[in-house]
Amino acid sequence: MFNWLEPIARGVAENMVKAESTTLIRCPLPAVYAFVVEDFVRNYPRWSPEVQSLRPRTDGPLCQGWTARQVRIDQGRRTETDFRVVLLEPHRRVCFRGVRDPFVIDYQFTERGDDTGVTFSFELGRLNFAMRPFEKLIRLAVQDGTERVVRNLKVLIEKEVA
Repeated sequence: MFNWLEPIARGVAENMVKAESTTLIRCPLPAVYAFVVEDFVRNYPRWSPEVQSLRPRTDGPLCQGWTARQVRIDQGRRTETDFRVVLLEPHRRVCFRGVRDPFVIDYQFTERGDDTGVTFSFELGRLNFAMRPFEKLIRLAVQDGTERVVRNLKVLIEKEVA
């Protein structure tokens, strides 16, 4: 059985870019999970404003195998990517993987009393040769992106749900 969470570029960790950020949201876990996972199609472009368009390719709620296409504009660059839910553990975790593009996005939820810890990680597969001179800048941009995601989630959820 293939493990979707294995590193994208096995044995080439030095050319892989990964960042992770965590926040504490003052809201119970079921409400945070509902905002992120159950209302993903509506809310994702709100906490990630680079998303210009999100079109589900699978009918129904998020479940393992669910797919969507997104159009993003990151630092002036337009990209169109398809991604799929590769892991869904209710009230604990949801993980997405690019269908053709080498990335993994992972949201983990932990109950902390009446609050919820959210850890967001983004992993980009092996950088191609042309991008290697920019690796440090890419790493900084990815880390900044993960921090922005958890900050946006915290603000939106605490303002609208809590």
